[in-house]
Amino acid sequence: MDPVVMQTELPGLPVRRGKVRDLYDLGDRLVIVATDRISAFDWVMPSGIPGKGKLLTAMTRFWLEWLGEPHHLLSTSLRDFPAAFQVAPEIFADRSMLVRKTRVIPFECVARGYLAGSGWKEYRQSGTVCGIPLPGGLRESDPLPEAIFTPATKAESGHDENISFSTLCEKIGEPLATELRERTLAIYRRAAAYAGERGIIIADTKLEWGHDADGTLLLIDEVLTPDSSRFWPRERYTPGISPPSFDKQLLRDWLESIGWDKNSPPPELPDWLVGQLTAKYQETVDRLLAG
Repeated sequence: MDPVVMQTELPGLPVRRGKVRDLYDLGDRLVIVATDRISAFDWVMPSGIPGKGKLLTAMTRFWLEWLGEPHHLLSTSLRDFPAAFQVAPEIFADRSMLVRKTRVIPFECVARGYLAGSGWKEYRQSGTVCGIPLPGGLRESDPLPEAIFTPATKAESGHDENISFSTLCEKIGEPLATELRERTLAIYRRAAAYAGERGIIIADTKLEWGHDADGTLLLIDEVLTPDSSRFWPRERYTPGISPPSFDKQLLRDWLESIGWDKNSPPPELPDWLVGQLTAKYQETVDRLLAG
């Protein structure tokens, strides 16, 4: 059985850690390692999910190849990596991406096709999502008349914050903001149609973009995974309620049920929960990559 990889380290190579990923700076390139860490409520859990990083990497690699969008991925084969990574294949194989370094656009590009999450909360208060007016009478989890683009700030810690499209235009200029909106929505529509044929509703997703040294706009980081998207099983979808999902909702629900205060270090996850979370990630890959 593969080891659970909670953290990686290589002597002499600087590493920056996100909630799930370890990033190694190679100058004009990066190595992004998807660990088995899992987070909720802005805390990284002390328990890992076996194989999670490999599954996330497999999904991102699939989508980047299938979409055909310009992207930053160079290789996921360790033979193309610096020698330091090749000496520990049990750690780095199948969970690492060698990518072009880009100037990251510091905003999340979110596409929403269904009324859920923070969008549902705002809609109940004002009839809008990120300031976009929507028809009255919509229920939780209802499909939207058409997919909408709702950008958000990229928070180093804490929660991302939704912003309006006009605010995005002010920050990065209208031409770039418009291109991000059009390309993000186009990717969402294509991916949602593909996933729908395989029994998965993509309620929403967030994408990240960056410019390479030549100024080309590239799709970067993870793409259309359960960590960056809200995936629902079509067979259990019912408008008016929050459907079960393929993301971390199971973990959030358990943490709520045990009365954890969200301000102190989280508890170890029970084996049954780790097993169910592992199965959720695996099922997503099996459905999306089948056929």
